[in-house]
Amino acid sequence: MAATGLHVLSAVGLRIGEKHKLSVGGVALPRVSVSVNAFSSEQRSAKSFRDYLEAARDFIRPEENSPSRWFSPLESKARCDRAPLLLFLPGIDGIGLGLMRQHHKLGQMFDIWCLHIPPSNRTAFPDLVRMVETTVKSESQRSPGKPIYLVGESLGACIALAVAACNPHFDLLLILSNPATSFGNSSLQHLPPLLKLLPHQLDLAFPSVLSLIPGGPLKRMIAHWVRGLPENETAANIYQDLVTASTFTSILADTFGRETLLWKLKLLDSASLFANAHLHLVQAQTLILSSGNDHILPSTCEGKRLRKKLPKCEVRSFKDNGHCLFLEDGIDLVSIIKATSFYRRGRHQDYISDFIPPTFSEFNKCYGVNRLLEVIMGPVFLSTTVDGKVVRGLGGIPSEGPVLLVGNHMLLASDKISLPGQFVHERNINLRPLVHPMMFTRMRDGLLPDVSGYDTLRMMGSVPISATHLHNLLSAKSHILLFPGGIREALHRKVVVDYNDQIKVPIVREVLKRVTAEGPEGKRRRRRG
Repeated sequence: MAATGLHVLSAVGLRIGEKHKLSVGGVALPRVSVSVNAFSSEQRSAKSFRDYLEAARDFIRPEENSPSRWFSPLESKARCDRAPLLLFLPGIDGIGLGLMRQHHKLGQMFDIWCLHIPPSNRTAFPDLVRMVETTVKSESQRSPGKPIYLVGESLGACIALAVAACNPHFDLLLILSNPATSFGNSSLQHLPPLLKLLPHQLDLAFPSVLSLIPGGPLKRMIAHWVRGLPENETAANIYQDLVTASTFTSILADTFGRETLLWKLKLLDSASLFANAHLHLVQAQTLILSSGNDHILPSTCEGKRLRKKLPKCEVRSFKDNGHCLFLEDGIDLVSIIKATSFYRRGRHQDYISDFIPPTFSEFNKCYGVNRLLEVIMGPVFLSTTVDGKVVRGLGGIPSEGPVLLVGNHMLLASDKISLPGQFVHERNINLRPLVHPMMFTRMRDGLLPDVSGYDTLRMMGSVPISATHLHNLLSAKSHILLFPGGIREALHRKVVVDYNDQIKVPIVREVLKRVTAEGPEGKRRRRRG
């Protein structure tokens, strides 16, 4: 253990596995594989915030001159074929366990490496960027044709942006949680002069203040009061959270001593300045996750700003969550990646081979949203068996594909929303709807609904309509849903006035023109023009 410099905590099922040598900045450092015990179900595999604290406590034991290094939290479950590499870049804490509650599910889709920056480490921002850059280069050469995911929170998001800006020729995908590019507009920038004025007797009090930041243990204690549980159960839960808060405060004290915190704030300032100065060079596909209740950084505004600055950028907002998004209850990074169609294993996205069906909990969440619509519409499903008998329900649908279901829109295309869920619910068949490309891509913000409104459809397996995608789905023996009439049929030719009458009205014609320009179809038309 002493030779590797990496501490693990056996109490939460972590153990040392095989060691690999990794050259970082010209120095061979150990990449230690840490395997986490597998669990038999989604519920049992979920880690808690207390699990994170117990593991973090052992990772931050004081070490002099400890280098930054990678470690791999390996799940015992087999990964999918051709799993891409995911590099997790931590926030200001530097521990590297920020994805701990996500490891089990992520480990089935990715090869995960996490960066650990010990509290005593004083590596400058450019050197951290070079370290990650060296890893990206070596792994790209080792596995050509596979993308590399950079998942960064806060400080780590700045590192990811810097690496992408300096290496536009590498196939990188960025997932950035509450990026510290907003440091210049946050209250954190005023802390250094304040810390220098405070007497040293208050050094231990400062972590206690940090532990009260919404999104930490305090948020869970407040939640217990509003759940309406019996008094004894509420009291027991609050007691456990008080213990958790005490542990959290102790870890913050070990991680953020006065000198360490001053260094971290200086590092954030440097990271923010560098990343913002190089945003125009970032060409990587980017997904930004913004917390609406982030009391450390102005993340909501920053997500909107970066959306305009980065050419291939989407934003997902979480209005009730705090700064440490990945450690909070209810946040599932795998579900977010699926719903945003942000998963691929090759240079180009393959909507057929890259599709991972929703889990039981993901399906229930998606299906539950549409149940009200089904109740309102009251659809009746009829199908025909092989002997020609018409039966109620979907029993006549062949279990083996390829199967092509062709229909016409009944009520503003709402039937397309409920059908995939019904197929899974009744027949355990993943129906792949072919949908308009605007549900996946926006060329600009405007009149159309935000693309995030279609995340449920993408989670259930929707594919942008094209002849190539139809051919590939048929070749993969899929069950396919196709409505050839498109938007015109969804809105119906004859209601009060038909489409031809509508486009004669100048204001309607202008709105349709603007809406068309927002989608990818508009871009192709401009190119042809």
